[in-house]
Amino acid sequence: MSPTPGRRRVLAVAVIVAGVGLLGATVATLVAPADPAPAPTATADRPPLERTIATAQDKLRRTPRDPATWALLGTAYIEQARVTGDATYYPKAQGALEKSLAQQADGNGPALIGLGALANARHEFGTARDWGERARVAAPDTAEVYGVLADAYTQLGQAEQATAAVQRMLDLEPGVASFTRAAYDLELHGRVDDAREALDRALAASVSVADASFCRYHLGELAFDSGKLDEAEAHYADGLRADPTNAALLQGRAKVAAARGRTDEAIAGYRDLVARVPLPQYLHEYALLLTAAGQPADSQFAVLDKQRTLAQASGAVDDLADSVVAADRGDAATALRLAEAEWGRRQNVLVADAMAWALHLNGRDAEALSYADKAAALGWRNATFLFHRGVILAGLGRAGDAVSTLEEALRVNPDFSLLHGPEAQRALTELRGPR
Repeated sequence: MSPTPGRRRVLAVAVIVAGVGLLGATVATLVAPADPAPAPTATADRPPLERTIATAQDKLRRTPRDPATWALLGTAYIEQARVTGDATYYPKAQGALEKSLAQQADGNGPALIGLGALANARHEFGTARDWGERARVAAPDTAEVYGVLADAYTQLGQAEQATAAVQRMLDLEPGVASFTRAAYDLELHGRVDDAREALDRALAASVSVADASFCRYHLGELAFDSGKLDEAEAHYADGLRADPTNAALLQGRAKVAAARGRTDEAIAGYRDLVARVPLPQYLHEYALLLTAAGQPADSQFAVLDKQRTLAQASGAVDDLADSVVAADRGDAATALRLAEAEWGRRQNVLVADAMAWALHLNGRDAEALSYADKAAALGWRNATFLFHRGVILAGLGRAGDAVSTLEEALRVNPDFSLLHGPEAQRALTELRGPR
C-alpha cells in the first residue's frame, strides 16, 4: 500500500505522485524571513510559514515597490498550497510573482524560480522547464534553479537532463533539497541502496524539524516500497515523535497499519487525516482503503471530485492522477482518455505505466505491453508497475512470463496495494494451475 510533478506507496495511485512530492523542497528552501524588521505582534504565535506570509504582506503594504518581497510572498503562497492542499493559493502566488517580475524584469532570479516552482506545482512541466531555463540564465549558480529544472525534466521524462540538474544542485548546495532529489533520481534508475544513502545524507544535513520530518517520511516510503514494513514504521514513528502533526508521516503510519491488517486503526488514521488535510492523494487512498474493507467510499470520491474541480479552477490539472482514480473506479474509457492526454504533455515512466494499465483495462494488451516496456526503461523495480505488466502478459497468453513478473512484484513489495495485492495472488494461483 505520491510530482509532485511531484511525487505513492499504500495504493496504486500513490506511485503516480511520487516525483511531484519532492516539488515542495524547492519552495521550502526559498521561504526565509521576509524582512529583518519586526513582524506585527499578531503574527508571533503563527506557524513559521504563516509568519513569513504575514510579515511579507505587512511590508508590502508599507512599501509596495519591492520585487524581492513580492517574489518571497509568491513562493510562500506556493508552499502554503502544498502544505494545506488549498489550490486557491496558486492564483495568489502567480499574482505576487508576476508583480515582482514587472517591478524587476532583468536578473530577477527569485521570481523566475518561483514561477517555475508554481508551474511544477500546477503540473505544467513544460512551462516549468522554460521558467527554469530563464532562471538559469539569471542566476546560474543558485541551487534552487536546478531544483525547478530537476523536477520539470523528471516529470517530462527527460531523464538525462534531470540527472544533470540534480548533480548541479548537489554541487552547488549539498543539502536536504538536493539529496532528496538525488534519492528519487536514483530510485527511478533502480539504485535503491544508493537512494537510501542519499536520504540518510539528507537527514544528516537537516537543520530543522521540518527538514528532518521530510527526510524521515521519504526514508519510510523507500522502505515501504521495498517491502520493509518494520523499517518504514520506525522512520514514520521517529518523525512523528519530533513532529506529531505532520500529515505525510501520519499518512505513512496509517498505511503501515493497513498493511499489517489493523484496518480499524488505518481507517481512523485516514479519517482524521483527510478531515485536516484533504489532499487528493489522501482522499483517494482513504477511499480505496474503505473499498478494500467492504465499506462505502462514495462520499470520499465525491470530496475528491470536488477537490479536483477546485484545483482545475485554480489552474492545476493532473490528468495522470485522475486517470488512476478513473481506473480504480472502473471507468476504463475515462482512464484511457486522461492517460492519453497526459502522455501528450509528458512521457515519463509514471505516465507510461498509467497508459499501459488503461490500455489493458480497455482490452488492448498488445499496445499496453509497449507502454509497460517504457515504464520499465529506467530500471525502477516498482511493484505496481510489475503487477500491471504481469496482468498484461497474462492477457497476451504469456503465462510463464506473467508468473515470473507477478512473483517479482510481490517479492519487491507484498503490500503494494490493498486492492491489487490480493488480485496478484489470485492471478498467480490461476496461472500456476493445479499442483
